[in-house]
Amino acid sequence: MRTEHVESDLTVIGGGLAGCCAAIAAARQGARVALVQNRPVLGGNSSSEIRVWVCGATAHGAQRYARETGIMGELFVENQYTNPDGNPYYWDLVLLEAVRAEPNLSLFLNTDVRDVEADGPADARVIRSVTGWTMGSERVVTFTSPAFVDCSGDGLVGHLAGAEYRTGREARAEFGESWAPEVPDEVMLGSTILFYSTDAGHPVPFVPPSFAKDIRKTSILDRRVIRADAKGCAFWWIEWGGERDIVHDNEEIRDELQAAVYGIWDHIKNSGEFDADNLTLEWIGSVPGKREYRRFVGDHVLIQHDVLEQTEFPDRVAFGGWSIDLHPPGGMYATEPGSRHWHPDGVYHIPLRCLYSRNVTNMWMAGRTISASHVAFGTTRVMATCAVGGEAAGTAAALAVQRGLTPRELATEHIDVVHRALTRADGPPLGVPADDPADLALTARVRASSQLRTPAVEVSDGTEPLDEALGLVLPVHPSLGALELLVDADRDAELVAEVHATGKPQNYLPARLVATATAAVPAGEKQWVRLDVGWRPDTPQNAFVVLRADPSLAVHHSATAEPGTLFFRHREPTPDERWTEQWRAWKRILQRESLCFRLVEPTSAFAPARVVGGHARPYGGPQMWVSERLDHDREPWVELRWDEPVTVAEVALVLDDDVEEDLINLHHHHTPFRVLPTLLRDYDLQLDDGGGWRTVARVMDNRRRHRVHTLDAPVSIGALRVVARATNGAPRAHVVSVRAYGSATDS
Repeated sequence: MRTEHVESDLTVIGGGLAGCCAAIAAARQGARVALVQNRPVLGGNSSSEIRVWVCGATAHGAQRYARETGIMGELFVENQYTNPDGNPYYWDLVLLEAVRAEPNLSLFLNTDVRDVEADGPADARVIRSVTGWTMGSERVVTFTSPAFVDCSGDGLVGHLAGAEYRTGREARAEFGESWAPEVPDEVMLGSTILFYSTDAGHPVPFVPPSFAKDIRKTSILDRRVIRADAKGCAFWWIEWGGERDIVHDNEEIRDELQAAVYGIWDHIKNSGEFDADNLTLEWIGSVPGKREYRRFVGDHVLIQHDVLEQTEFPDRVAFGGWSIDLHPPGGMYATEPGSRHWHPDGVYHIPLRCLYSRNVTNMWMAGRTISASHVAFGTTRVMATCAVGGEAAGTAAALAVQRGLTPRELATEHIDVVHRALTRADGPPLGVPADDPADLALTARVRASSQLRTPAVEVSDGTEPLDEALGLVLPVHPSLGALELLVDADRDAELVAEVHATGKPQNYLPARLVATATAAVPAGEKQWVRLDVGWRPDTPQNAFVVLRADPSLAVHHSATAEPGTLFFRHREPTPDERWTEQWRAWKRILQRESLCFRLVEPTSAFAPARVVGGHARPYGGPQMWVSERLDHDREPWVELRWDEPVTVAEVALVLDDDVEEDLINLHHHHTPFRVLPTLLRDYDLQLDDGGGWRTVARVMDNRRRHRVHTLDAPVSIGALRVVARATNGAPRAHVVSVRAYGSATDS
């Protein structure tokens, strides 16, 4: 056997989405990174070996403006362009190319870490090295580095290093969690094996193997939905093993899951209940997709309260929005529903203190092993949330090594360093303002060729009857004086609107009634009805306008929408709603559509000053500059100008990739465009160094959100401009942030 020794600044063990994002993030901070993966492909549960959808904070549309940015956002957007049909093998390529693009990152596939050298007292262990066996080439590789990130999913590295961890379910009394059991136990979420089918174009028989499960003898037919046209994650409920040891009983769990898959397929093919003669199995997984095992203990344990109350931690570095999603111990054989869900009112925060071990001084963790209770783990475990935690952990680990700090010191004494690094990288913190003093843009005056002042949607594509209430989210900056709606009335009636504050800046649900407006509507069609609201909040935010139900009225809607607005339908719960905690009346949204409305008073929500500082995603409003329509302002621009010249080496732009769009790999639904229309397609970056405007970068066919322009040499300038030449389809130019730095990033 060959033996090798690899030295780096950081070793990341595990090549799922958490590990990939951790490794890429650390490499971009200038660290030399070894990424060690025990499978031949990257992606973990999302890879072509297992094929789980990459779900995250959008929660299949339950959360608004919630799609992840940062590295996970880059992967989503790139996959949408290169892989719009969700081919799982193309997704493997997206990940592989992202990792290989980083010059500071070395990838070791098929390398199974199974030995850890660690020493020190129980409360201050230190990992010295990890050693893996590279299958196929018979190599033993030892990795040494000042710090390690356990993204292994099962947490083997931390376990072998002596890190404290939890398994199973805590007692309800420990953290005061209403969804925890009265008595602690070792029950976990089970594992899943999926399958794909295809139409062969001719009849294909299926002879089940002898070990196929006879699902007629189980509760599956009574409790689970089987469809012949379903495939992949539509069968997420094929789950088992929650009452076993997920790791040590992995082979038994795999055999049971495969037996169930073949039994389900036998039922589809041979029961006579489905039109399935021409269907054949295209793929069946052989690696169980694990949901849960070890959860390491950090300086903070995320709990149910933190998720549902959306606790604003001072060291918040990532966010999630998936529901607390817990499954019954019996999995597919349980008589209860396959899952129950409790959504927070919006996205929640994950603190850095959940991403490192409290007793192993140089170990970080990301993915499903982060510091959380079983209940809170029910939401943090989904892969896009694991990924943003990975980016935060990788960034922080690189910074800690560079500065000679422990994870605890970085999280508690130098969190501003982490926040600024993540913000500069367009990373995943939520509600952390861009206040980096190195950003010269913060001292500039900003103006633009135009701005969207009075959002309006005036062209009707039909009507929405007010049989049930309707909702409209509008930005309020600085006030919502009057609102006009296009209305039909069968008879003389009154249109009543309730205006609600949404509570936290990342929420898009009615939380507190702040005003009510009523307007008389005479019988007739297509009438612009004015509602005088008169709400002027202390800070810019969103208003959730509820139009009360009145069957005699109908409001016109349009197939287009203005930036920063949302249109909801209301739905009352049905008598068989089993879990009242998961009920959300305002869940149904018409994507990219709107009610026909006009704002009477101008808004500053889209002013050019929004591109400096603030937040790089919607937070208490849209948080971006938006021009007038391109048919009025043909080449809109936004300009930063300084009172005294500044020396600039790098200009970074954050463009609008519309985080309201839910992009899911192995697609849960189809998104109708390969490139987000709101992104600038063609633009010029211009500098004024005293001799007039000079174009230093001309970008064509852009499809990315974060664009960093490093100048050939630092230059003294008095102003810079971004000139929009074309969008990818949006009728206006959108720019989220413009940043300028006196030195380029290390990467």
